[in-house]
Amino acid sequence: MIISFASGKGGTGKTIIATSYALWLSHEDNHPPIQFLDCDVEEPNAAIFLKPKINKTISVGIQVPVVDIKKCTYCGKCADICAYNAIAVVKNTKQVLIFKELCHGCGGCTLLCPENALSEINKEIGIIEIGQAGTIEFMHGKLNIGEPMASPIIREIKKVSLRDMEKRKHGENNQLPFDHLTIIDVPPGTSCPVIEAVKGSDYTVLVTEPTPFGLNDLILAVDTLRVLNLQFGVVINRDGVGDKKTEDYCRKEHIPILMRIPLDKEIAIAYSKGIPLLEVSSQYKTAFFELHEEIVSKA
Repeated sequence: MIISFASGKGGTGKTIIATSYALWLSHEDNHPPIQFLDCDVEEPNAAIFLKPKINKTISVGIQVPVVDIKKCTYCGKCADICAYNAIAVVKNTKQVLIFKELCHGCGGCTLLCPENALSEINKEIGIIEIGQAGTIEFMHGKLNIGEPMASPIIREIKKVSLRDMEKRKHGENNQLPFDHLTIIDVPPGTSCPVIEAVKGSDYTVLVTEPTPFGLNDLILAVDTLRVLNLQFGVVINRDGVGDKKTEDYCRKEHIPILMRIPLDKEIAIAYSKGIPLLEVSSQYKTAFFELHEEIVSKA
């Protein structure tokens, strides 16, 4: 089972809720194997709350083209096929300009070059770090500074996660796929990295706040998940501020409100110190149990 925690905007408290849920589940008796994937690779911060011990690092790259000028006839087919304008062919001065920052590594230019003048080299765009946080298998990605594309790292995190799950499935314990729970901390927003992260989820928890900005971006996130045909519900964080429009919207759209977390100074102080909700008050153990029951019943 794959459960994603997403939000239409940053700063809603998505990560502290996702990590607290994972920690609550890891302390339950007979819990399934748990993976936590921090796919917010531009600003990964789940490790602040889970405090994993990292034991493995994997480099992640994309294949970008290089040109052999001796073979090139400057026909321009590589530039024509590139949807991202990562290649420019200047026939007058016999130049082929490759903008690696714009390249998405699709391989189309290399495939269509009639002279086989293009080949590919690996360009590192970031890393994946793998570790253990108690009984939780932890992974997060880190996009290199200046790199524009997060999706390839997110895609690789999910591939590594799936490989590990298959190893466990066929290992000594012979765990079945539904005996394994993967929790994904999704990047904020509704752009390509979000789509890549939530894709394949059995259930998505949208974390929002009852403010005009929170509602505006929640609507965008809901529209996105509906296009993807994914099951979802809402957690309202900082409940008690703003207005009731977020709650009214959820009621009108028949979106279940799974959990409410009040605006609480103690939570803010704990958050600033990397302390999960479970250590703020024992009431959150019951709250996360109820959240889990709601998710399982709807997924």
